Amino acid sequence: MRITVVHSHAPRQLWLRELDLDSGATVREALAASGLLDAFPTLDLGACTVAVWGQRAQPTERLREGDRVEVCRPLKVDPKVARRERFRAQGMRTAGLFAQAKAPKKN
Repeated sequence: MRITVVHSHAPRQLWLRELDLDSGATVREALAASGLLDAFPTLDLGACTVAVWGQRAQPTERLREGDRVEVCRPLKVDPKVARRERFRAQGMRTAGLFAQAKAPKKN
């Protein structure tokens, strides 16, 4: 069966491997066969989230034909904290629901 393993090791950088595995292969087997840890020896899979088509997956989960295994790096900033900081920096009147809608210019 054909499986794809992807990892973004840096913003706008994509590492991708397509594999032919035996039927019933697991996420763990796909990661081992992909050579991901050889390409990124400092990668800590324990700190990363592993997903199949965007849904969190366990290492023992069985894969199906055409599955895409995604190795997501940990977040550097909590999204809620980042949003609060942007709101604080932009001010109440220019952010989110409080933003003033600008009227389109008439010609």
